[in-house]
Amino acid sequence: MQGKSSEKQCPIVMRLKRWERKKCKPNSLPILHKMHVKIGDTVKIISGHEKGKVGEITRVFKHNSTVIVKDTNLKTKHVKSREEGEPGQIIKIEGAIHSSNVMLYSKDQNVTSRVGHKVLDNGKKVRYLIKTGEIIDTTENWKKLKEATKKTEEAAAAA
Repeated sequence: MQGKSSEKQCPIVMRLKRWERKKCKPNSLPILHKMHVKIGDTVKIISGHEKGKVGEITRVFKHNSTVIVKDTNLKTKHVKSREEGEPGQIIKIEGAIHSSNVMLYSKDQNVTSRVGHKVLDNGKKVRYLIKTGEIIDTTENWKKLKEATKKTEEAAAAA
């Protein structure tokens, strides 16, 4: 017997152009790709015109495997005036980079590394850097990330 699940489905935020098509599963939900990076990770760009730059991931788009890295891949956007008398403006926005063009980066040892997964003694599954053994998913990192997202939400609400 099939019934409705009690879990609420979260809305999927996607940034697609009108002419772009997304591949869908049989139930019409988009195919979301697994990625080796998450929001808040420090990464180094390994290819493209921004090669060698280090930054933090601010957004992840799983439907097309792209990420936005803070203060990299800046593009100019021309914004029209919304009201009469208000001038238009030219602003810089961060463009998306494919996730295959970024690699996790250790700030302590200044080295890039692939990501590995292991289970700790307490049974928790974490990600770590293969070259250095540094654990990425720590509770301190998650607390910092939550505080940063709260600040950005408050700033967006105030604006």
